[in-house]
Amino acid sequence: MKPQMSYDTPMTGLPGAPALQNLPLKEQLKRGFKDMGQRSYSTGKNFALVGSIFAGTECCIEGFRAKNDMYNGISAGCVTGGVLAAKAGPQAAAVGCAGFAAFSAAIDYYLRHMD
Repeated sequence: MKPQMSYDTPMTGLPGAPALQNLPLKEQLKRGFKDMGQRSYSTGKNFALVGSIFAGTECCIEGFRAKNDMYNGISAGCVTGGVLAAKAGPQAAAVGCAGFAAFSAAIDYYLRHMD
């Protein structure tokens, strides 16, 4: 008997449920699209959260500084990364701040110096 792989387990997670590969094609597609829709919705919500935190913070910083330069995006990236990682502790928040600020700097630099 061959060992059961992780993709052979049923998507429902219920004990005794038939494996996905044993279902008719129509049911496999139905479950696959349902799962894809749920994951897409979840990913979209996360992306919207990150985008709204970043855009709102950048807008506020730009309003306070009354300048439009790279430092607004870098600062907003730091705040966004710190906020998203804050639940994991101060060290994670600092790493999130640095990582998101570096990413924001790279993207902003590329967009501002593109010919």
